[in-house]
Amino acid sequence: MIVLLTERIKTVKKLVSIFLAIALVQGVTMAVHSQQIIDPIERVVSAGLMQKDATGNFNPQGFVSRAELAVILVKTFSLERRKTAQKPDRELPDVPNSYWAYSAIQTALKTGTMSGYRDGMFFPNQRVTRAEALAIFAQAYGVFQFPEASIYEILAKYPDAEEIPNWARKSMATALYEGFVNVELGTNKINPLKPMTRWDMAYALSKYLERQLRPTSLPVPDEPPPNRGVGR
Repeated sequence: MIVLLTERIKTVKKLVSIFLAIALVQGVTMAVHSQQIIDPIERVVSAGLMQKDATGNFNPQGFVSRAELAVILVKTFSLERRKTAQKPDRELPDVPNSYWAYSAIQTALKTGTMSGYRDGMFFPNQRVTRAEALAIFAQAYGVFQFPEASIYEILAKYPDAEEIPNWARKSMATALYEGFVNVELGTNKINPLKPMTRWDMAYALSKYLERQLRPTSLPVPDEPPPNRGVGR
């Protein structure tokens, strides 16, 4: 009788082990599948924030220009709805009314999301660095009014943070705090002076959309973030 009971217990343990093994495999498969579903490029394309070319290529390693950044920011944050967007258009020698991104550039300037250069120029075709693009992205999102000590603490985690321009430090701290920056694996570098690629932009946009749809799915800090305000 005792031997029979012992054999039954062994059988039950084997069945439980098999069940757990199957559940683990299924869990891993589902996790991989979910990562495939949440592809940053497909997410932002589906949301209409970025586009593929006529051949269906997203060109992830292509660089983002100032004009493209303005268009993306207007689409993402509906900048045209802000009160300051109703101001009169500015005269831009290098952005005529017929320019493809004229409206978005005007909106970005009037809302203070982006700034022009000397002599009223905008340089629409100029590439933007990661620091510039991500800081401007944070401007449109709403920069957290971190005290200087908090900014230093956030940026201290990244070995090349000293390369961030002074004007962009608070905005970059916001972008990093919110998880919008794809840091370099293995080194944790920000690479702030490298050109912003379309993949970098898709990553930031995807994380922003994820935060809007599933805010509780992201890590929650121990303390609530400070108030969001207007940047530079």
